[in-house]
Amino acid sequence: MSFSSLGLSAPILKALKEEGYETPTPIQLKAIPVILEKKDVLAGAQTGTGKTAGFTLPLLELLNRAKKTDAKPHVRALILTPTRELAAQVEQSVDTYGKYLPLKSTVIFGGVGINPQIATLKKGVDILVATPGRLLDHVGQKTVDLSKVEFLILDEADRMLDMGFINDIKKVLAILPKNRQNLLFSATFSNEIKTLADDLLNSPVLLEVARRNETGGGISQALYILDKEKKRELLAHLIEDGKWTQVLVFTRTKHGANKLSEFLAQRGITSAAIHGNKSQGARTKALEDFKANNVRVLVATDIAARGIDIDLLPHVVNFELPNISEDYVHRIGRTGRAGNEGSAISLVCGEELEYLNGIQRLIKKEIKQIFLEGFTSKQVYVAPEKPSRGRGNTQSRDQKIRAERDARNGGNNRNNAGGGKPTASKDGQPKKPDNRDKRPWEKDKKAGSGDSRSPRSFSTNTRSDAGHSRKRNYDK
Repeated sequence: MSFSSLGLSAPILKALKEEGYETPTPIQLKAIPVILEKKDVLAGAQTGTGKTAGFTLPLLELLNRAKKTDAKPHVRALILTPTRELAAQVEQSVDTYGKYLPLKSTVIFGGVGINPQIATLKKGVDILVATPGRLLDHVGQKTVDLSKVEFLILDEADRMLDMGFINDIKKVLAILPKNRQNLLFSATFSNEIKTLADDLLNSPVLLEVARRNETGGGISQALYILDKEKKRELLAHLIEDGKWTQVLVFTRTKHGANKLSEFLAQRGITSAAIHGNKSQGARTKALEDFKANNVRVLVATDIAARGIDIDLLPHVVNFELPNISEDYVHRIGRTGRAGNEGSAISLVCGEELEYLNGIQRLIKKEIKQIFLEGFTSKQVYVAPEKPSRGRGNTQSRDQKIRAERDARNGGNNRNNAGGGKPTASKDGQPKKPDNRDKRPWEKDKKAGSGDSRSPRSFSTNTRSDAGHSRKRNYDK
């Protein structure tokens, strides 16, 4: 089946032909006809299967069919994405597929100046691609009008939930008109996504072209188990020995990405790092250099896992496994895209074995292990100690309350020797005042008798002497 059989107009088909696209992917085959029927959609498909075109093509078709009522364009379609890179990628797709249509689009995200965005919005746009935070900045400054939005698309919705954007999404939903078409696209299909869909979508059509969290069929996966200290050397060895010309490497931290990029440069391997601490200009340049093969290695944190779209990216390396299993699917989904083949390698040390088990449970597949002399070694995962659940090692609720009370009242017996509240004994019962080692004036009032004014008088003198003692020490 071809794109021409899906009900798309000639200008869109012309743009697709120029890009070399003739046959729709499974998710496009399912999504485009349903969206053209103006139904809400909840679509889940593995990354790299053409989800972006799956909603941009029918969106462009519907907007082009509808007659404009205003001379100046207004925002009719809003597309929300979790990251800047993904937002730029989606807007580029809109611009590419809609270049022969009389529609205007733009993208807004943080990390760059807001004034040029304000100027573009004032001229009017039909399609707005945005990250939630910067969109709300414009809403707060009243530089964008969302009162006429007809289509709302949440792209990579699972990632938006992972990044904590749920409150921002709710704020945006409160602004939009109630009568609109909603599309929710996601690389993975979790129960949390279905919960969001229940609140957002109206009788949606559920589309799945693969089982949940499945990795791409064209991706060969393998792993090396080794000492943490040998990871950098093994990575350099794989790149040099395999003559890799383009490889995307993922780390867990920004600092780790910088350090690894510097190490590779010292080995004569051109590389660049991309993460949240980099300016938007630096991130854009690093990505462009990588796509143009000006650098062999792009070292990235998960911020780039959803925004890098390179059809023929041959290699992805997990220098460190992600602590969220779903992120593994998104990372390796940068290779093997659009029906091509790719390779995903993971370097795993002992402390990451638990992450590996979680990933293999998620994808329901055991990843092949490769042994390499001089690098790989047996690793043992040591789980953190958990408190015993035996009766002898646990405190009752009352004992915990007593312990907290004792801590507030001075802690141990030594602190209580000066007249504080007595601590609890081993059986939890209050101790009787122990006055055996106390001078007469230090004994508990309840245990002794006599004029209570005497101790106060003596205590005052004692504090005064202590004060003088401190003063003399200070003078020395």
